[in-house]
Amino acid sequence: VQLQASGGGLVQAGGSLRLSCVFSGRTISDYVMGWFRQAPGKEREFVAALGRRGSRTAYGDSVKGRFTISRDNAKNTVYLQMNSLEPEDTAVYRCAAALSFLSDYRAYGYWGQGTLVTVSS
Repeated sequence: VQLQASGGGLVQAGGSLRLSCVFSGRTISDYVMGWFRQAPGKEREFVAALGRRGSRTAYGDSVKGRFTISRDNAKNTVYLQMNSLEPEDTAVYRCAAALSFLSDYRAYGYWGQGTLVTVSS
């Protein structure tokens, strides 16, 4: 399995970005997909998870109501729409794949390389 994340960049507070993660090597619909982030000096943080069929979602408390995870299995792609961005959202965002629907990063066996999101105040 390979995961390739993209879409990060520099945005002002209050702005929006959409991250994409292209999945290859196996059948994406067999996997739960998740997004995690890690800011400098901080621990890895769960952002969002999405079930295989796209009907089950979970979000970290700090992004609820602002971020939306979605998937297009036909395009082998998972998205993270991020709205109302705050400086505290600045981090490297990584997509990941798992066989179980969990927010614990240890459940995710496959990881993308990460994309940097920087939110200026």
